[in-house]
Amino acid sequence: MLTLALSKGRIFDDTLPLLGRAGIEVAEDPQSTRKLILATNREDLRVVLVRASDVPTYVRYGGADFGVAGLDVLLESDAGGSGDGLYRPVDLGIARCRLSVAAPQGWDYPAAVRQGARLRVATKYLNLAREHFAAKGVHVDLVKLYGSMELAPLTGMADAIVDLVSTGGTLRANGLVEVERILDISARLIVNQAAFKTRAASLAPLVAALREAAAARSPAC
Repeated sequence: MLTLALSKGRIFDDTLPLLGRAGIEVAEDPQSTRKLILATNREDLRVVLVRASDVPTYVRYGGADFGVAGLDVLLESDAGGSGDGLYRPVDLGIARCRLSVAAPQGWDYPAAVRQGARLRVATKYLNLAREHFAAKGVHVDLVKLYGSMELAPLTGMADAIVDLVSTGGTLRANGLVEVERILDISARLIVNQAAFKTRAASLAPLVAALREAAAARSPAC
């Protein structure tokens, strides 16, 4: 039995069409069941539902043979580095967004950076934010938040935020603007390296099928 780790929400929804093109159908909708392990139309494949940040951990430690995780999750946890037990064979091109710096409308972020101001930045991406600002020579105090990031500048708790941006609608609704793009993000297929060696006969065809499905996606998708 092979196990695929997915997270609920956009990654699950965007992965389903790729699985369908690869001939795989998940038996139940995660929104209508409390089950965390879902069967598929293949007797040798099941899906486990975990938090997005936990997908690399499940794959790395053998709780799943392969999974789908955003590049942000992989880089933040350094799960995409070499020697960590993960193989990252395919950029699936789904769940596209970007990691960006956002600040209140009307605040001159470039001027603050040029003047060497020490900024307070709220984010859940501490490692990526630290690396970004360090590379620019900007002094920052990072505040760890897990949600409602836009509130931090509105309440005076932070000067800016680092968060994922898709359309920018949430930022605009809360009086914020995207002032700097850090990194383009998409979801990647990740595979347990040991499993890929020992179970290659089962895993390799699935990886190949998902690679073909991703390549066949319309650019408008």
